[in-house]
Amino acid sequence: MRLIFGTLYPAYYSYKAVKSKDIKEYVKWMMYWIIFALFTTAETFTDIFLCWFPFYYELKIAFVAWLLSPYTKGSSLLYRKFVHPTLSSKEKEIDDCLVQAKDRSYDALVHYGKRGLNVAATAAVMAASKGQGALSERLRSFSMQDLSTIRGDGAPAPSGPPPPGSGRASGKHGQPKMSRSASESAGSSGTA
Repeated sequence: MRLIFGTLYPAYYSYKAVKSKDIKEYVKWMMYWIIFALFTTAETFTDIFLCWFPFYYELKIAFVAWLLSPYTKGSSLLYRKFVHPTLSSKEKEIDDCLVQAKDRSYDALVHYGKRGLNVAATAAVMAASKGQGALSERLRSFSMQDLSTIRGDGAPAPSGPPPPGSGRASGKHGQPKMSRSASESAGSSGTA
């Protein structure tokens, strides 16, 4: 009920006021939204302490209906009698507090942003160093004899059987790649 009457109904009529550019309706709904914001803020605390009170929730709904009613003009009455005079007398202090809070929040954002970037950079360096360690371990598993079998580096081919664990296992992935001319010359020299 409160969602429909407290927010959706006023939101639709606020839209109509903005669309029609009727200043009187616009001011009326602005006063309502200011009072409703204060009510919602107060409600956050009163719900904790007064929820046990009989008919508490029904009274809240009645209060919102009173704020909305065009006959009682509750939001206009509260705004003109209490909110406007209070805000007018405290406006300078409120503005100063907001400026200070804005500055502090900006400083905090920069501080925590730097810390977050430092943590991310440290994590990236750690991940890269761990990844580099895994890569170097992988490269160490190749023996120099395996690397020298590749024609094109100018190293002589190994003579004799390969040492155990050198990676020259039979199969598709374990055989060294040879160029076609090298395999043909090896085949022709073996037949002669």
